Amino acid sequence: MTEGMVFDVARNAMVVALQVSLPFLVLSLVTGLIVSIFQAVTQINEMTLTFVPKILAVFVAGVLFGPWMLGQLISYVENLFIALPALGR
Repeated sequence: MTEGMVFDVARNAMVVALQVSLPFLVLSLVTGLIVSIFQAVTQINEMTLTFVPKILAVFVAGVLFGPWMLGQLISYVENLFIALPALGR
């Protein structure tokens, strides 16, 4: 196994991790921004107001993007297992 192979496997793992976490992060960020604008407009300074919408947004992201995320993870693991004999040399 060469250094290039190790870096390639690590890079692919980071790319897949970023792709899988991106829907959660983006929807949570957008929800937080919308709630913050609502709080600024209405001058409601309740700290716990952001938690429920963010939790709901993360749940919706999991429901909507779950099959796609699972497909990405399965594809990555399948490719890793296929490349495993070449990595062992």
